[in-house]
Amino acid sequence: MKVESKKIGRGQIELTIEIGIDEYQPFLEKAAQAISQTTKIAGFRPGKASLDIVKKQVGEGRIWEEAIEPAVQKTFVQALDQEKLITVGSPNIDIVKLAPGNPVVYKATIALLPAVKLADYTQLKVKSKEVKVEDKQIEEVLNDLQRRRAKETLANREAKNGDKVEIDFEVFIDNVPIENGAQKNFPLVLGEGSFIPGFEENLVGLKKDEVKEFKLEFPKDYHQKTVAGKQAEFRVTVRGVYDLDLPKIDDEFAKSLGGFKTVDELKKQVRENLEHEAKHKEDHRVEDEMFDKIIEKSQFDDIPDILINSETKKMLDELSQNLAGQGVKFEDYLTHLKKSENDLLLEFAPQAVRRVKGALVTRAVGDQQKVAVDDKEVEEELKKTLENYGGNADVEKQINTPEYRGYVRNILAARKVTQHLKDTMIEK
Repeated sequence: MKVESKKIGRGQIELTIEIGIDEYQPFLEKAAQAISQTTKIAGFRPGKASLDIVKKQVGEGRIWEEAIEPAVQKTFVQALDQEKLITVGSPNIDIVKLAPGNPVVYKATIALLPAVKLADYTQLKVKSKEVKVEDKQIEEVLNDLQRRRAKETLANREAKNGDKVEIDFEVFIDNVPIENGAQKNFPLVLGEGSFIPGFEENLVGLKKDEVKEFKLEFPKDYHQKTVAGKQAEFRVTVRGVYDLDLPKIDDEFAKSLGGFKTVDELKKQVRENLEHEAKHKEDHRVEDEMFDKIIEKSQFDDIPDILINSETKKMLDELSQNLAGQGVKFEDYLTHLKKSENDLLLEFAPQAVRRVKGALVTRAVGDQQKVAVDDKEVEEELKKTLENYGGNADVEKQINTPEYRGYVRNILAARKVTQHLKDTMIEK
């Protein structure tokens, strides 16, 4: 078998593979046997006729065509081994020559796994910030819990700070309603600063059914860029004013939440939760900074489109799942943004490239450090997964597939690589 390779850019390579007549012969024999299984040949039981007999029955060209697919499948893998190539995705096969009595020639276009010239990450350092939880943060959580358990009483008076109001409102810029700028029966606690500066202050002193129109400027850093820094007109109708009777934050309050005997126990749990959340957030920040520094200093071969496209689609699926978890339909989200799926895929491309490079760095570090995951580690992780699902039989069936086990092995290897980088790069 002869193999010629040619790089054709964008992380792709074209292999021209020639299979000699003698090398093709075994595939012809198997093809003839397969044809004789389904073709009635006088004097022979199914699958028992020789190549020459089948050739006379169906023609030599039919046998050569039948043999090409298994021949390509086997010789393509052999060609990759011969050329020491690591590929991604499926090849695009083009048959160049398939004629009885001649060598078979085909071309295979394939994307290569990009090579990485890894930076010396032992010389790259990151600083981990100390995780601190202030008493003020604990108070904010307790106040939020307190508000959620407040008793609401409709009040026939003017609204004041600390009251809950239900409002209908509309927002205009240059007398034109802004997108999603109208709400009905919207609940709002005055004084919490949930809206842009000045909005809640304008509602203080209003009674049920009163209407007020006023102008405010959106902050320049407002998240909705189309209105950021612009002056808008607001029309607000108060539908109700409510007294909020807040429970006292004491031992009885802690007991009402379940699992606590005293308010001190509640505060301790809140602190632990906040510390866990903050530590988790800091871990992610450190990991991102580590990989960003390694990616910046490393060198990568061209990244094929198939890897970028696969990653952008994965990011789109993640977004869709997150929205579903919040009760938002993906189609409604696109409508709100006035964008299509393709628009989002294009926007995701730069981050997808970064994620692909991060995966390539993980692989390179793993190879360099000879990171390995044994079967026992995989079994322990699968056991944890099954326990989390309460021993569900369907889940057990799914996680016991070779594909899922391979996925778990890769996840565990990536964790080991990340921990190695932390041990190496975080300044003590």
